[in-house]
Amino acid sequence: MHTPLTHGRVRVVVAATIICATPLTGCSNGGGSSTPSSAAPSVARSAAPPRSASPVGKVLITIKDFTFEPALLTVAPGALITVVNEDAAPHNVTATGSAAFGTGDVAPGRTVTFTAPAKAGTYPYICTIHPYMKGSLVVR
Repeated sequence: MHTPLTHGRVRVVVAATIICATPLTGCSNGGGSSTPSSAAPSVARSAAPPRSASPVGKVLITIKDFTFEPALLTVAPGALITVVNEDAAPHNVTATGSAAFGTGDVAPGRTVTFTAPAKAGTYPYICTIHPYMKGSLVVR
């Protein structure tokens, strides 16, 4: 016979099982290509191995542990890119060479948005405060 305490534990176990299983089945692209549309360019972060292709609708560079994540970001021309600084130090995202874009300094815990160049190409960028932090923005 179930006591009220045992019945409550069963509910908790069932709920926990459902919650834990949901992320495993909820978001799958079927293993296909993740080519972003012009409305949803892809994202890149640095310091991790270079990668591109972001979830649809997200164009994000995260600064964490003095790295850009992802280090390689592919976006459509003119895409809006959000930069989130999760470090305890200020950082920036500044294009090298042609200086096609720059965020200015981003304080710890803050977020800024900038517009990708309109012209296709590869745009390397750094944090001018910490020049060893590097990434690349690919516009196509």
